[in-house]
Amino acid sequence: MSREKDKETADVSVLEKSEQNTTDLNQTCAIPDIGSPERILAERKLVRKLDCRLLPTIILIYIMNYIDRNGITTARLKGLEQDLGLSDLQYNVVLSILFVTYCPFQIPSNMILNRVPRPSWYIGLCVMAWGLTSLLTGITRNYGGILACRLFIGLPEAAFYPGTVYLLSRWYTKKELAFRSAILYTGLIISNAFGALIAAGILGNMEGKRGIRAWRWLFFIEGAMTIAIGIFTIWALPDYPDNTGWIVGDERRLAQARLAEDAGEADRDNENDTPLAGLKMAITDPLILTFAIMNAAQLLGLSFINFFPTLTSTLGFSTTISLLIAAPPWILSSIACVLNAWHADRTGERYFHVAGWWWMVMLGYIISLSTMSVGGRYVAMCLMAIGYAGFSMTIVWVANVIPRPPAKRAAAIGIVNGIGNLGNLMGSYTWKAEWGPEYHQSMIISLCALVLASVMTLGIRQHLVQKNRQLDEDERVSMQGANESRVKEAAILEGITFEQAMERRKGFRYLY
Repeated sequence: MSREKDKETADVSVLEKSEQNTTDLNQTCAIPDIGSPERILAERKLVRKLDCRLLPTIILIYIMNYIDRNGITTARLKGLEQDLGLSDLQYNVVLSILFVTYCPFQIPSNMILNRVPRPSWYIGLCVMAWGLTSLLTGITRNYGGILACRLFIGLPEAAFYPGTVYLLSRWYTKKELAFRSAILYTGLIISNAFGALIAAGILGNMEGKRGIRAWRWLFFIEGAMTIAIGIFTIWALPDYPDNTGWIVGDERRLAQARLAEDAGEADRDNENDTPLAGLKMAITDPLILTFAIMNAAQLLGLSFINFFPTLTSTLGFSTTISLLIAAPPWILSSIACVLNAWHADRTGERYFHVAGWWWMVMLGYIISLSTMSVGGRYVAMCLMAIGYAGFSMTIVWVANVIPRPPAKRAAAIGIVNGIGNLGNLMGSYTWKAEWGPEYHQSMIISLCALVLASVMTLGIRQHLVQKNRQLDEDERVSMQGANESRVKEAAILEGITFEQAMERRKGFRYLY
C-alpha cells in the first residue's frame, strides 16, 4: 500500500510540475488544431528549422565517426602493420578491441544522455574525445600503444549513434523518424566513400612529409578534423524540446505536443522512471532481447564493411585505385538508404524495409562465391554495399515499438545497438587474411548470419501484428500500459480534455 501511495504522490507531483510549466504557454499561445492548415504549416516550419541545423551536423559527425574508427583498415594498406610489427592475429585484436568498450558502454551512455539536460554538450565533448584519441593513434610505436588507443576510442564513440537516434526520437514523430535516421546513417555510408577518397589523397601524397609516414598523417589530419567538428557540435545540436535555446514560445510547445499526440502520452519520464528502472524494463522485455540478437546476426552478416578496402584490393589494382573504386558503391548505398527510409515513413511498413535489403547482400555473397572475375566481384561488392541500406531502420524500429517511457526507450536503443555490435566484433575474426583473396569461408558465415536475422525479423513482425490485432479487438488492451500522469500532461500540451487524450491514446498501433 505504501508503494502505491508513493507512486501516486510522485505522479501527482510530476503532473503539478507539468501544469505549472505549461500554464503560461496555454495563456499566451494556443497551438492550431490537428490537421488544420495552420497546424500543418506550423509543423512544417518547425521540422524544417530542425532539419536545417540538426541533420547536417549529425551527418558530419557520423562521417568522422566511421572514418576515425576504420582509419586503421586504410592505414594497413600503407605499412601500419609493418611499422608497428603486428602479426595477422595482433592486427585482428587491434581491430576488434574497440568493441570491448564500444558495445557495453552504449547502454550506460544512453542512460546518462536521458538524464543530462544538455545532450549537445554531452555528445559534443564525446566527439572531441574520440577525435583526440584518433589523433594520438598517429604517434603509436608498438602493439601496446595502438591497442590502448583502440580500447579508449570505443568509450566516447559509444555515445554517438544510439545517443543521436534517441535524441532524434525526442524531436521527430514515428512517421518522421525513419527518414531522419536514414539521413544520419548516410553519414556512415558516405564515410566509406569520402573516407576512401580522403585516405587516397593522404596516403598518396603525404608519404615522408616532415619525415612522417603517410599512415600517421592519416590519423593526425582526420583526428584534428573530428575535434573541430566536436566544437561546432556543441553550438549546432539541439537539447530537448523543453530547453533548447533556439526553439522558443509556440514552437517549443508545439514540439512537445506533437510527440504527445504521436503516442497518446507526453514524451517525459515520471519520477519513478529512473535510468535503472528504464534499464530493468528494457532488459525484462523479450522483444528487446530478440531485437538485440537479431541485430548481432545482422551486423555479423554485414561485417564486410570493415574490410571493404581490403576486398577492393583483391581486384588486383594499386592501393590508390583500390581506394577510389571503393567509393561508388557507397554513394549508391547512401541514395538507396534515404529512398528506403522515405518510403518506410510514407507507408509505415518496417519488415521489408529492413530485411529486404539483406537479400541483396546475400545475392552479392552468392555471386562472389561463384566467380573471381573482376566484373563479377565488383558487381557483387556494389550489391553488398547497397544492401547495407536496411540497417538504418533497425534502431528506428526499436524506437517505434518502445515509445514510452523515454527511460526505457533510451535503454532499449543502447541494448539493441550495444549487443548488436557484438556481431561486428565477431566479424573482425571472420574476415581472416589467410582466407583471402577469395574469402569464401567469410562469405558463407556472413550469409548464414543474414538468414538467421531474416527469420528473427519475421518473428518480430508477426509478434507486432498479433499485438495490433489484440488492440483492434479490445480497447482495454491499449490502456494497459498507459500512464495517467503522462496522458494528463499530453492533454495539457494539446489543449484538450483528459477524456479526449485517453481516446487518442487508444488509437496507438505498432509499426511492423
